[in-house]
Amino acid sequence: MIRILIGEDHIIFREALKQVLVKTNDMVVAAVAANARDVLNKIRKDDFDVLIFNLAMSDRSCHDTLKKLKSQKLKLPIIVLGTHPEEQYALRLLRAGANGYITKKISPDDLITAIRTVYAGNKYISPYLAEKLAFGLDADMSKLPNELLSHREYHVMCRLASSIPTKVIADELSLSVRTISNERTRILKKMRIRNNAELTHYAMQNHLVDLKKIDNPLVSAEDIL
Repeated sequence: MIRILIGEDHIIFREALKQVLVKTNDMVVAAVAANARDVLNKIRKDDFDVLIFNLAMSDRSCHDTLKKLKSQKLKLPIIVLGTHPEEQYALRLLRAGANGYITKKISPDDLITAIRTVYAGNKYISPYLAEKLAFGLDADMSKLPNELLSHREYHVMCRLASSIPTKVIADELSLSVRTISNERTRILKKMRIRNNAELTHYAMQNHLVDLKKIDNPLVSAEDIL
């Protein structure tokens, strides 16, 4: 029997995962955790065969979080659960120590396949990502989304993520509001992010901005002029 620990803070989705897994005859949800600290406490005290972990629960970078989890149970297979497209995160997370990456759009059958795959000691990538890798359709797949931005786009992204008004950003760079709006459109497209709220979440999760210090961007306007 594959004993699974689910680390997920959204109760409805957590219950949905449990309902899928309860229908299998070789898996059991042995425990659930609603935050990263609870996950760490549980893996210290008990043995599990697979951890399904929502990385968004952690206030650390993905690399630091996985390193911390692995320091507790080196051989515990970890499936990271995320909301961002696989081509943005999967390879980076696998290199950082994850055994698989799935999104919340995953089908029940693929979820079960992912669990069995990592339990067997293998890495899990979806058929979609495997096809992209096989045919090399995206040369920048291994890069973080913000690494695809130009120096100025990165600065604008950080300011937008810090809730700085478009007009203020335009004044900083001696550009028009229209130009900054166009920059925003390009940034969202390049990063495959839908709106400013998702941009802020991404930037905070990857420690690109500190909302307590929004007057001190990681890249200054003078650096890019």
